[in-house]
Amino acid sequence: MHSVQPKRLLDLTLGTLLLLIAAPLLAAAACSTALGRPPGGVFVRELKTGLHGYPFTVRSLRTRRWRLDLLSRLPHVLRGEMSLVGPAALAPDDPRAAVPWRQTVRPGLTGPAQLRRHSSLPWDEPELLDQDYVEHHWIGLDLAVLLRTIPALRAPRTEGHLSDADHRLPGYSATE
Repeated sequence: MHSVQPKRLLDLTLGTLLLLIAAPLLAAAACSTALGRPPGGVFVRELKTGLHGYPFTVRSLRTRRWRLDLLSRLPHVLRGEMSLVGPAALAPDDPRAAVPWRQTVRPGLTGPAQLRRHSSLPWDEPELLDQDYVEHHWIGLDLAVLLRTIPALRAPRTEGHLSDADHRLPGYSATE
């Protein structure tokens, strides 16, 4: 008989509970979005790289209000394509998706790097946060990240301070 790992058990238990709680809100958001008749439909479909480098299609609501787009990905957690906590899901053509350490875990709805996405981290630090998570993850770390995710769901910060590790010149912009 095959035993379920603690991380997968957490994904199944908490993922099911969250989906049951969020289902009415997700249904209302889907109906509201459908009434607006967005081009392409109610769901966004994106090809992402999963465990062992296998591609899968992520479907999420076309709304980012209250982060419903993330909650709408809970079925991917229940199917085992994603985890509640892990590195961000990347497109197969993203060179970072082929990094060996990334392919040893399922991508997550949230994770240390996703929690810091609106901070002023240097451009290479989110990848290092993801790698550190993969190399040291355990159920306690997952629970800590999930608890930190709740307050992080509020509106993103518009301004921040540079970290001590940021060596970019003042006025640097990644969009230039």
